[in-house]
Amino acid sequence: MTPRLKTKYSEEIIAKLVEEFNYSNVMMVPKLEKIVVSQGIGAAVADKKLVDQAIVEMSTITGQKAVPTKSKKDVSNFKLRKGMPIGARVTLRGERMYEFLDRLISASLPRIRDFRGIKASGFDGRGNYTFGVTEQIIFPEIDIDKVNRISGMDITFVTTGATDKEAKALLTAFGLPFTK
Repeated sequence: MTPRLKTKYSEEIIAKLVEEFNYSNVMMVPKLEKIVVSQGIGAAVADKKLVDQAIVEMSTITGQKAVPTKSKKDVSNFKLRKGMPIGARVTLRGERMYEFLDRLISASLPRIRDFRGIKASGFDGRGNYTFGVTEQIIFPEIDIDKVNRISGMDITFVTTGATDKEAKALLTAFGLPFTK
């Protein structure tokens, strides 16, 4: 069974964006390439188990195994050595990407306290959008009783849109609630 948002993209969103931006070809319509969920854990320098916990939590949230990220260089002030694990990340593509986006929009974002939408200032100029989540417990897959440390994460949407305006139109059509 194809994900709900993938069907919505092919049936509604493409036609809407062709009309809005006057594309001459359907292949010019921007599409979602991948979603990267990443988490940096600064305290992992002292406690290696924090990275393992982050990997388990991110794997539970996304439905795909997370990989540890390693430091690129030595920083003596932070007692950091090159190659030490200091975070975790997951790259979602295809069906899992659409499933995660659907769960994020319909279940997770509404659980944020005092939620009024996500800021539209996270575009990078090349059609990609990043925003941060301050608590991982907004995801319904996480059991709050088993969490011993609340940590945030960054979610990046990589699109084929040439401009931020096109990418924002695409993400808005998917249902991301941007603030006005």
